[in-house]
Amino acid sequence: MERHLDRPRIVKLLEKKKETELVTTLRFDDDADAGPGQYVMVWVPGVDEIPMSLTYLGPRKGIAVHAKGEATKALVSIGVGDRVGLRGPYGNGFRAVRGKALVVAGGTGIASLSPLIETLSKKGPKPTVVIGAKTAGELLYVKRVKKLGADVIITTDDGTEGRKGFATDAASEQLSKAKFKQVYTCGPEIMMKAVAEMGRCHHVPVQVSLERFMKCGIGICDACAVSGIQVCIEGPVFCGQTALELVEFGKYRRGPSGLKERL
Repeated sequence: MERHLDRPRIVKLLEKKKETELVTTLRFDDDADAGPGQYVMVWVPGVDEIPMSLTYLGPRKGIAVHAKGEATKALVSIGVGDRVGLRGPYGNGFRAVRGKALVVAGGTGIASLSPLIETLSKKGPKPTVVIGAKTAGELLYVKRVKKLGADVIITTDDGTEGRKGFATDAASEQLSKAKFKQVYTCGPEIMMKAVAEMGRCHHVPVQVSLERFMKCGIGICDACAVSGIQVCIEGPVFCGQTALELVEFGKYRRGPSGLKERL
């Protein structure tokens, strides 16, 4: 497999919208072909280069930036008209399957799933979408998903909006009362593992989006390797059964130093 490290292409920030206290959507024009679930490496000059899932596709793409580290805080601080670098898109994204779908999003996982929901809504039955967050103020893209006609179920840990409880509670309820052709999930890894196990129990295939520390995006640095699998090129989206066979899945990840970090 040829692994060529491209130079970043420079794009100008055209739109900036604060979605929640910590999440900001950045939009820019870019004509690279991309599918739901793929990611780009975003270069912030003088700071770092980090992987970001695409939350808007088409000519005007977008990313949802959760300001929690040096690079993401630098990203949300740039203004309209400022420039960043892009490489990619990279990786294997979600594969849209015809038929009734259940989409389970936790926290900022809805950012990666939103383009998929748009694709599913155009091609077949409207999907059932569970959007979970810790509290109402952290819910993301709810209006956007509802505009697509999806059946949206909101859960918050503290009950400040929707039903009180976890996204997994609502997902389990849906799988018990309706037949689905496919389940898609993105969010906290412990949540995704639970959803993958539910899918196996109900004999419904699941696709999960696995997040790992990535430095290159093309399988050279091996920082994202899990059980011999390079997430940057073989993922980030995997079938649930494959994910469940990974010894690290739902248990721990590795940080920048390569040391294990408990989830």
